[in-house]
Amino acid sequence: MTFATIFTIAVALAMDALAVALATGICLRQVDNRQTLRMSLSFGLFQALMPVLGWFVGLAVREYFEAYGAYVACAMLVLVGAKMVWEGLHADESCETRKDPTTGVPLLMLSIATSLDALAVGLSFSVLGEPIWMPALVIGLVCLTLTAIGLHAGRLACRVPGLSRYAEILGGVVLVAIGVNFIL
Repeated sequence: MTFATIFTIAVALAMDALAVALATGICLRQVDNRQTLRMSLSFGLFQALMPVLGWFVGLAVREYFEAYGAYVACAMLVLVGAKMVWEGLHADESCETRKDPTTGVPLLMLSIATSLDALAVGLSFSVLGEPIWMPALVIGLVCLTLTAIGLHAGRLACRVPGLSRYAEILGGVVLVAIGVNFIL
């Protein structure tokens, strides 16, 4: 798999983290360096570790999927992408509470939630027989970077409704396109 493909997958996977970071920045209205560091590191770490976990799970079931690996990878990426598009279209962007989601349990839950799609991508890599270490690093670094950008962009764009929704929809569309490319 080429670096361009891996980078494209990383950007697509980071779109839900970017959407959450944008929404967080919009809701917080003020974002400091500690909040940026906490959320970016947490999202990036989970986004890097989940594909590795998925890859190891894939090794355990790989022999069952070798003949249909490209189709399985396509199906998983299309499902994850479609889910991201659906969530982007049906997102609730209200800021009813002003709690800081960059700390404690909320941060952990957001980190897991935004990285579950990376688990499926790691499984896909395993089924396709692709290595995982470099892609996991790229996925984590891209997510870390886009999360930091998203927090501060959200802080600046707190008056533009729907912005985070479009990032998540775009990420979903890209994952669907990459999935379809696997079988083409």
